[in-house]
Amino acid sequence: MTGNITFTMIKPDAVKAGHIGGILAKINEAGFRIVAMKLSKLSTEKAGEFYAVHAARPFYGELVEFMSSGCIVAAVLEKDNAVEDFRKLIGATNPADAAPGTIRALFAKSIGENAVHGSDSDENAQIEAAFHFAGTDIFRG
Repeated sequence: MTGNITFTMIKPDAVKAGHIGGILAKINEAGFRIVAMKLSKLSTEKAGEFYAVHAARPFYGELVEFMSSGCIVAAVLEKDNAVEDFRKLIGATNPADAAPGTIRALFAKSIGENAVHGSDSDENAQIEAAFHFAGTDIFRG
């Protein structure tokens, strides 16, 4: 399974702005297969747990507040070299630095409201997918 999946969340800013369809279209056009997806709202506790790796960082409180402020779309994506290819597709964290045509260049508002989360390693993709989905909710082809 390693190397073939990644995890993403369409963040509250992009959901609120109506960008779910546009972001999913970019994901499909890039050759990813959506193998699990759901619309949900993270509680403050769940957002804090998901981003616990950043707990000591100064932006942690704002991140947790933001991620629990509205609905998100969580998804597991399948493709060879999934993590690396998805990181390229989403672009730099700061949309001002994101390459033209990337998801963040097209849909993000700022470094804080940057439209999507993408796993940064194969290991984290597995952990993050399991955080949001039971194994029986992931339909791999």
